[in-house]
Amino acid sequence: MGRGLIGCLIALVVVVLIVGGWYVGVRNTLVGLDESVNQQWAQVESQYQRRYDLIPNLVRTVQGAANFEKSTLTEVVNARARVGQVQMPQGAPGAAGALPNNEQGMQQFAAAQQGLSNALSRLLVVVERYPDLKANQNFLELQSQLEGTENRIAVERQRYNQSAQQFNTAIRQFPANLVASSGGFKAKAYFQGVPGSNQAPAVNFGPFGSAPTATAPSTATAP
Repeated sequence: MGRGLIGCLIALVVVVLIVGGWYVGVRNTLVGLDESVNQQWAQVESQYQRRYDLIPNLVRTVQGAANFEKSTLTEVVNARARVGQVQMPQGAPGAAGALPNNEQGMQQFAAAQQGLSNALSRLLVVVERYPDLKANQNFLELQSQLEGTENRIAVERQRYNQSAQQFNTAIRQFPANLVASSGGFKAKAYFQGVPGSNQAPAVNFGPFGSAPTATAPSTATAP
């Protein structure tokens, strides 16, 4: 009788150790995936911040062009201000209040950033009407940096979505979802296309702020 009880206790301890080891292993895997998402999100934020910091110099350079359309510049400045006004949820990167864990916050953030992208696209289209500005070395350098940053933003957003997908898949699979639920792991929000983001921005070449046109030389008539 005593030996049987001891055997049961040993078996119970072995089961507890096996289950505990499995739980710890799965939880550590989820923590690693969570940190990968947070790290990739930091890369996304870094590239958006780089673009945000480039805009003031770009606006100052464009303002120097004669008769440049003020409405286009105003759109860029206002769109940048809206990006700065988006309230970022407070908390540690892995906390429930962090932006990747907040789908509504992610949508607001993406919409503000898309608005800025559209305003910048319109500005660069309008610039095509100003040969002097296109020949400005400072503007060309800023334009190159901006285009490079836009490309990096697209790449980092895609990588973030891939990391988020790996994490979301892991926390939904059985039996890892039991560990995720008990450990407080929440699904990550994806970057999704904002309505209208796949359309080229409309540019109105109205009479206001139109580009200067060269004056045709006058021809004298013979008496």
